[in-house]
Amino acid sequence: MRIEVAPASGYPGVSLRQLERFDVDAWYAYMALPHVVEHTSWNLHSRADLLPMFDALESTSPESIRRLAIVSNVDEALIGTIGFHTVSAVNRTAEIAYDLSPEYWGRGIASAVCNALTTWSFDTYSFVRVQGTVLKSNSRSAQVLQRCQYRYEGLLRSYRMVRGIPGDFALYSRLAAD
Repeated sequence: MRIEVAPASGYPGVSLRQLERFDVDAWYAYMALPHVVEHTSWNLHSRADLLPMFDALESTSPESIRRLAIVSNVDEALIGTIGFHTVSAVNRTAEIAYDLSPEYWGRGIASAVCNALTTWSFDTYSFVRVQGTVLKSNSRSAQVLQRCQYRYEGLLRSYRMVRGIPGDFALYSRLAAD
């Protein structure tokens, strides 16, 4: 689902806009790095593996995924993505997911955009709950969610396949009422 008006990023020098097909090369360039996907369930073999995501973004279904590009204001370069999947219009819930090029790690960008998008989603989509699942070994992503006031709810054992092996994921959530 296209997001026509993106929220402010919450981080100076960085903006959010709709993720577009022309972003695929820049996105794949950092997502192909082993240390970027090491602690995630991504299983990419080529840039073509990202193309179905763009088809899903063009859906008009209220339960389709929504994904924004995180861009540098200096040169409009894609430096990451953030958005929602597993959207339930009936339950007014979604799961947040994000990634960032490693040259931008450790600056607080992921926390700022995660917080901004979560807050915005409560008003824009009337979500009552946004959750995030983090591979147990991904402490950096868990810290992002914790800084954004997501609460730890428990461990989801063998929740998702991680390159052919069942992975344990920590579950975090933030409620509109929090």
